[in-house]
Amino acid sequence: MNKKANTFLFLAGATVFNIIVTVVSFFLLIILYVKTLMNRLPEGTQEWAFTLSFIAALIISFFVYRFVIKRLEKKIDMDKYFDPIFSSRRRQR
Repeated sequence: MNKKANTFLFLAGATVFNIIVTVVSFFLLIILYVKTLMNRLPEGTQEWAFTLSFIAALIISFFVYRFVIKRLEKKIDMDKYFDPIFSSRRRQR
């Protein structure tokens, strides 16, 4: 395979991984809320709990994604196997 195909497959896999981490984090946070705080807080706070759980899941997935990518960069020479996603706007002379 060439570098462009490798880049496309990597981005597709990374996107799927990020979505899975977000969904799992969201459900774990909701389960944590239901088990610990749902009965102690007023009934009107459930909408806020879902909203905050979703935002927290996005933040968690961001940090997990960065951690995994940094580990992967240490093991694999990214320039050797992948094309840059954005090319330089300046032409190299």
